[in-house]
Amino acid sequence: MNTPRWIALLAALALTAGSALAQPTPPGWTPLFNGKDLSGWTAHWSQKPIDKRSPASLFTVENGVIHVYAKDKAGSRQAQAFIQTEAEHSNYRLSLEYKWGAKKFQPRVVEGRDAGLLYHAHGGEPLSWPLGLEFQIEDGDTGDLWTLSTRATSSVLPETGRYAPATAGGVPTTVGAPGDYGRVRHGALSELPEAWNTLELIVKGDRATHIVNGFVSLRAHDLKRWDATSKAWVPLVSGKLALLAESTEIFYRNIRIRPLTADEMQ
Repeated sequence: MNTPRWIALLAALALTAGSALAQPTPPGWTPLFNGKDLSGWTAHWSQKPIDKRSPASLFTVENGVIHVYAKDKAGSRQAQAFIQTEAEHSNYRLSLEYKWGAKKFQPRVVEGRDAGLLYHAHGGEPLSWPLGLEFQIEDGDTGDLWTLSTRATSSVLPETGRYAPATAGGVPTTVGAPGDYGRVRHGALSELPEAWNTLELIVKGDRATHIVNGFVSLRAHDLKRWDATSKAWVPLVSGKLALLAESTEIFYRNIRIRPLTADEMQ
């Protein structure tokens, strides 16, 4: 990571360190989380639960924050789950903040901390992740793109296998297949491991941009889903949003969205 980026990240750390509470919603933005409960969201297991708990029990709301695995003992085995918006969204700018907790759970006790923001979620089988695209949240990999039975094209530097714009030598690369996963690695790490981080997702039609703490991690286009009826890929331009619980304690707050302006849509 170059020196200017480190300076910018240290400045961001100073700002987040002094911002302990959720902030008011700026004009033009709509909160997706009201800070009090999970109204507007539904909870689902992504795998067979280990007991008779509700998946919503993994997501505790406290002091304007969604605390994931708040009540669970570190090192215990915990099923994975997600909360998903009831509404679908298209052509938007989404912003949220997250911070890692200290606890990890089986089967990720010896692995890196993991979570995610899923967008354009649609369908999926019970006890599985929805189909869609994931803005990865993971130690060292925040900003990556995962395709879940979907397809996307990005620009990748052949020497590193990571995102790079065409102006920096990136070449078009398409990932994803029906019933399978694909991945595009972020271009540069911008996560602050022990502080609040800001993710921004810009979706315009079938294009998406991942931004971590103000830095573009990657851009993707030609987002598509598999249509089983026509047996063809079709544009994927809308869907639900989901926050993932993947055996790691994490906090989410200030989840908000706004429609793209006429200028941004050009």
